[in-house]
Amino acid sequence: MADLRVGRRRDGAVWTDGAAPPVSWRTATPATGWTQASAHLLVTRGDGAVQEHVVDGPDAVLVPWPFPPLQPRERVRLEVTTTGSDGVRATPAAVEAEAPLLTAADWSADWVALPDAADDRPGQLRRGFVLPAEPVRARLHVTALGAYEVELNGTVVGDEVLAPGWTSYRDRVLVATHDVTAQLHAGENVVGAWLAGAWFTERYGFFGRATRAYAGPAALLAQLEVDLADGSRVTVGTDGTWTGRTAGPLLTSGIYAGEEFDATRHAPSWSRTTTGPGWSPVRVLADPGAARVPATAEPVRRTQEVAAVAVLTTRAGATVVDFGQNLVGRVRIRVQGPAGHTVTLRHAEVLEDGELATRQLRYAYSVDRYTLAGGEPEEWEPRFTFHGFRYLQVDDWPGEFDPAAVTAVVCHSDMARTGTFTCSEPLLERLHENVVWSMRGNFLSIPTDCPQRDERLGWTGDLQVFAGTAAVLHDCDAFLTSWLADLAAEQEHSGGVVPIIVPTAMESDREGVVAAWGDAATVVPWTLYERFGDTGLLARQYASMRAWVDVELAQADGDGLWSRGYQLGDWLDPRAPAHSPREGRTHPSLVASAYLFRSLDLVARSAAVLGHRDDAARYAALAERTRTAFLATYVTPAGRMVSEGPTTYAMALVFGLATDPDLRARLGRRLAEIVREDGYRIGTGFVGTPLVMDALCATGHLHTASRLLLQTEAPSWLYPVTVGATTVWERWDALLPDGSVNGHEMTSFNHYALGAVVDWLHRGLAGLSAAEPGFARLRVAPAVLPGLTSAGSRQVTPYGPAEAGWERTADRVRVTALVPPGATAEVELPDGTRHEVGSGAHAWEVDLTDELPATELRGLDTDLADLVDDPDALALVRAEVAAFDPGRALAFAGALRYEAGSTLRTALMFADPDGLHRVHAALTDLHDTRTTEETP
Repeated sequence: MADLRVGRRRDGAVWTDGAAPPVSWRTATPATGWTQASAHLLVTRGDGAVQEHVVDGPDAVLVPWPFPPLQPRERVRLEVTTTGSDGVRATPAAVEAEAPLLTAADWSADWVALPDAADDRPGQLRRGFVLPAEPVRARLHVTALGAYEVELNGTVVGDEVLAPGWTSYRDRVLVATHDVTAQLHAGENVVGAWLAGAWFTERYGFFGRATRAYAGPAALLAQLEVDLADGSRVTVGTDGTWTGRTAGPLLTSGIYAGEEFDATRHAPSWSRTTTGPGWSPVRVLADPGAARVPATAEPVRRTQEVAAVAVLTTRAGATVVDFGQNLVGRVRIRVQGPAGHTVTLRHAEVLEDGELATRQLRYAYSVDRYTLAGGEPEEWEPRFTFHGFRYLQVDDWPGEFDPAAVTAVVCHSDMARTGTFTCSEPLLERLHENVVWSMRGNFLSIPTDCPQRDERLGWTGDLQVFAGTAAVLHDCDAFLTSWLADLAAEQEHSGGVVPIIVPTAMESDREGVVAAWGDAATVVPWTLYERFGDTGLLARQYASMRAWVDVELAQADGDGLWSRGYQLGDWLDPRAPAHSPREGRTHPSLVASAYLFRSLDLVARSAAVLGHRDDAARYAALAERTRTAFLATYVTPAGRMVSEGPTTYAMALVFGLATDPDLRARLGRRLAEIVREDGYRIGTGFVGTPLVMDALCATGHLHTASRLLLQTEAPSWLYPVTVGATTVWERWDALLPDGSVNGHEMTSFNHYALGAVVDWLHRGLAGLSAAEPGFARLRVAPAVLPGLTSAGSRQVTPYGPAEAGWERTADRVRVTALVPPGATAEVELPDGTRHEVGSGAHAWEVDLTDELPATELRGLDTDLADLVDDPDALALVRAEVAAFDPGRALAFAGALRYEAGSTLRTALMFADPDGLHRVHAALTDLHDTRTTEETP
């Protein structure tokens, strides 16, 4: 047995997320074809009672709690033994689980705030207490409106960062529980806490018009329960007996601004003593009304340290540290100098003209300052802020600067890594790691759009398109389960409308019904159901899913099309004007109507899974109405769409709007033509980018898919990699080919949305996906692309590690797969043959040859479609044109449409005759050389 879990978390926490947590396990066995016949569950309750339950069949993932609900504070031992279809019983596995406080009646503590302070001023709180005997068990239950760090007798409790994290504060706050038995002793004890406003007191808004989203001061709620040997309990909760101060060392703290700390004001023993000047009674607050819920996901933690790789001196004379990786977190320094001396740390993602590029931060200053206590070496790291950065400018360092004195500390929600990818193309492997880094940086308490500027918000559209990739790379089920609870809560305040940002930070977040963004309500729960088998989450979110599609239906016309209202469309289509990212080639109404169909279809499917038959029939019929109207309105019988962007075709093919095989073939052919006309450069924004590779491969255009995937010219997935990107950019051209930063203020170098292709790298290129929810059944179906010789995916599925991949020679391909115990797999090989296999390692070899497009070079009369399909000829023409007309060469590098039927002569109309002659001669020579080589 392995990986026995109570709840969704994978970080080893024993605290449950409720009274009836789901249970998961997997069986580690080398036996091939192994399946679970039954599982025996044995729970020993807190009172010593033993209860049993038998699961008949293969269920082992997120099995509903089969015993009476846990009581608050109850600790149980769960033992699971599985029996295989071969009759062999596995070695039992056991785990302990403990319920935290579960009801309002379990609490006696009050919410408290710092005394006599501005609402956003950070500070410290504390309370001394006496224990009459040694503790035998002690639990600290704590949460905040803002962020906290608790100390007991001078020792920090837990390893969380920015706890409890950001939620929809008026609806719910997350409560962490800690075992603090070892940090207490008989006699005098002191509990202390640092407290800052963090997200709760931050000011949100664009263009300098920022306002607070939440009213009131940062506040702490804590309840320490200490059990003694005689059976008595001592409870120390936040109340009016606590004291606090704001005139301490933590001067200022903000998510966007950074943090200032004056160590001359800091007494390291402040939470080990019960007296001292400057402390006043705290303010006791009325209960804000938010539900106190157990933390359901892994918290933000420090997960990695990164050392400096270089130190630069800018033209202005500043010292800049390069960490070699764009990351999210903060910097820990070790410094020695005179008391009262202040060191300033400034953060940025890139350099511009040799200096820190801070224009893109907008109103986020991202500056930390530390004032030295003096004397011995001092170590400091900010507590309640984070930055997105690769470069650190260090100002006013005392003495000679040593790069070893600064360390970048990576922070993010501590999800388990589950997906890895290998490939014969190193640039693709680097792209994959860039996406991993962007996910880590933006999955920090909530899924954010970016980690560096004055935003860092939970944009629903970004997450909607990225959910599949997120589920491949990390076990994000618990993380997104928590965020979806906020989505549903915010949705209730908006009459079913899903805000474009969750948690909602600005009133404008609720304005309008926005397709693709609001559809996170349906797409994300369904994705988690597909990838993790999370039927419980699907059931919990079903009311939210249904409410959203009912809102969408209210926007639709009588035919079931959604063609009115303000939409964001295929956001950041590379053809859209820089100042208006919604105005791409795909009309926003097509995006809206396509997503209306997709969400109706997903709600119908979800209803069927959950047994809601009437809903399943109703929403399936509504989806069919929209599908029929979409095809009749937007698609011609010849397979052309009224909006000719590649996203339009990709949505029709991948969402299932086009089901007729002949129509799909025509749409796929036209999509491939559009991609070729674009010079095999990417032509999709947020909506189309996760879909285009699926659409091309599903319709048999592997060569086109390969050229698009492996393109290195801007815009493309690999262009950023070739210019040194270590994360995914917000814009395809965030860094321009001339090395300058895109001039638009909305330019982030750490956005994950355009990295959503990684899901396809695993599912499509390597060929590993879930054929049934939770990977109970795998699908192995690799897309062997020309130009690559291998690709592989390894994923830790709910049933255990699974692998799929391929290697090829000139005319043979070897496909391999590893199926975990308890699962089966359907296999489709590149030659079309199919297999059904059970657990274990498998391999197949088949013949495979590439069918590359035939091209014909005819000098200046060469068809532009032939030219772009012949990379050597295209490079030759570009070089010749650049030699006599650099301005016209730029057209070949971006603006030229490589349309079939148009010739090179037309593209070079009005060019210098001598230059035309050179181009013609060069292509003729290339043609003749090839002809000679091909002649025996």
